[in-house]
Amino acid sequence: MDRNLVLNLGRVTEAAALACAKYLGKGDKNMADQAAVDGMRRMFDTLDIDGVVVIGEGEMDEAPMLYIGEKIGRAGADDLKVDIAVDPVDGTTSVANGLPNAISVVAVAPRGCLLHAPDTYMKKIAVGPRAKGVIDIHKSASENIRNVAEALGKSLDEITVEVLDRPRHDELIKEIRATGARIKLVSDGDVLSAISTCFEYTGVDITMGIGGAPEGVITAVALKCLGGDFQGILAPANEEHRARCIEMGAELDRVYYLDDLAKGNKLSFAATGVSYGELLDGVKYMKDNTASTHTLILRSETGTIRFIKSIHKLDKKPDYAK
Repeated sequence: MDRNLVLNLGRVTEAAALACAKYLGKGDKNMADQAAVDGMRRMFDTLDIDGVVVIGEGEMDEAPMLYIGEKIGRAGADDLKVDIAVDPVDGTTSVANGLPNAISVVAVAPRGCLLHAPDTYMKKIAVGPRAKGVIDIHKSASENIRNVAEALGKSLDEITVEVLDRPRHDELIKEIRATGARIKLVSDGDVLSAISTCFEYTGVDITMGIGGAPEGVITAVALKCLGGDFQGILAPANEEHRARCIEMGAELDRVYYLDDLAKGNKLSFAATGVSYGELLDGVKYMKDNTASTHTLILRSETGTIRFIKSIHKLDKKPDYAK
């Protein structure tokens, strides 16, 4: 994957975050999401790539921009052909309510290397590099927690499991608590939850539960870059979702591993914080029409992990925050 493209992905997520963060705490998640989509699309239009959105805002009739199948970039005959997975805001409700850990995310791979995941739920488990190879989604939560604790050299009461705060996880939460492990409940953002397992300072050891299948693909790109581990099984919520999975050729009982979701070793990932979090700072608007961003950029070929803190002079790039 071209090195310049990897850095440019950071500019894409920065543009989305700067536009979206204007709506922090204003109670309108749709406006926040649309601002992020608009900012991200404008920046994509400046890139010399032949891109296709495979994970996006929905089908063409559901989303005016960044829809599945949309062509991205200033495509020329010799430009890199890539698949693109986007989540302009992972955590729109967090932005609307002024809560932490909302991010803007992009993942890119060579054409044909990202799974076209159906827009349904997926049961997931993810860990960082030190626990790679010890998880098994078919095993109970308690058994996975014990195995991860052993791999990390921690006692059970030192393990922290991050779970989306949803009624569907009530039984899972009871089982986790019965092991003695700590629980961190989050309102949104299962992409960020999984990534956090790869950074010790976040305090997150495992993330598990049911979240979005498209987000599972984006998560897989990040975890392959970081050396973590992930497993997922599609969990359609109703017959309509089940039929959609079958129509798209997805296997309902299959365990999807990292290489099933994101093939090869030419993957790139970028995420910029929108609201404050343990992993990434949120956007801060400052005097003289300036703003700061905090961005994570990953490249699987080299294993490079970059954190970039930027100061933006918005007068000089008005397209970043229209």
